[in-house]
Amino acid sequence: MLHPSPGRDITAVVAAMDDRLLRMPPERATQRVFLETYRRTTLAVAAAMADACFEDPDWVERWDVAFADLYLAALDLDLSGSPAVPRPWALAFGAPASLPALRHVLLGINAHINYDLPQALLAVIPDADFASSVVVARRARDHERIDGVLSSRVAAEDSELGAVSPPTLLDRALQPLNRLSSKRFLREARQKVWHNTMELQRARVQGEAAYAARLAELEVLSAARIADLLAPGQVLLRLAVAGFGVTLPPAHGSSRFCCRGSWAQSWRIRTRASR
Repeated sequence: MLHPSPGRDITAVVAAMDDRLLRMPPERATQRVFLETYRRTTLAVAAAMADACFEDPDWVERWDVAFADLYLAALDLDLSGSPAVPRPWALAFGAPASLPALRHVLLGINAHINYDLPQALLAVIPDADFASSVVVARRARDHERIDGVLSSRVAAEDSELGAVSPPTLLDRALQPLNRLSSKRFLREARQKVWHNTMELQRARVQGEAAYAARLAELEVLSAARIADLLAPGQVLLRLAVAGFGVTLPPAHGSSRFCCRGSWAQSWRIRTRASR
């Protein structure tokens, strides 16, 4: 279970990202693209905090640090060759270098939002806060306000990625639809993230074993979505048809634990199909 690092702020997170960029091996160019995108987004969140866009900017900063630390931890594990990389990130990091830059960024966004974001929210919302409808509503509103920050970056990031990986004629024709799909993805994925956070919180109250089981389900669901996105074709169009984000099913006593095998089987099938 993630515990936030005391004393860290967004400035420290950006410095950590800069350090990884300096140490990133040349053969990791695709991972550099996502990290650079994430760095720019983190700076946009910091600017929104300075502009008083959030009800509780101190909480947003703690959340942003916890969120970024999950990605940086996964990246460090991958760079060290560790087999402990969470499965959604293992698939995203291992995607073929031949894929367009946009595809790599979308894979990273899916892994980070679907798998990491609920954990980050739980790290900065203690169980006592969940007992207060006023506090939970305030956290939910600030959580939703992040959508505005990210949506405002879609066009700019599209241009940044276009400079790294020039778009095809089809990509140019689909650009307006892709931008609309990106914004819709962010909105719908975050709505599902809030649902998943509530599911994980209920499991956390039951104890470490229950939480670990639910987190394992989320890991498999998130990995299956990455495997889907690795299939050939227009990713954003596929997302528009198949839906955005992942949703943990409600827990039903022991049946939840019995289902873990079926989730794992689904992930293995999808992963093999993407290779």
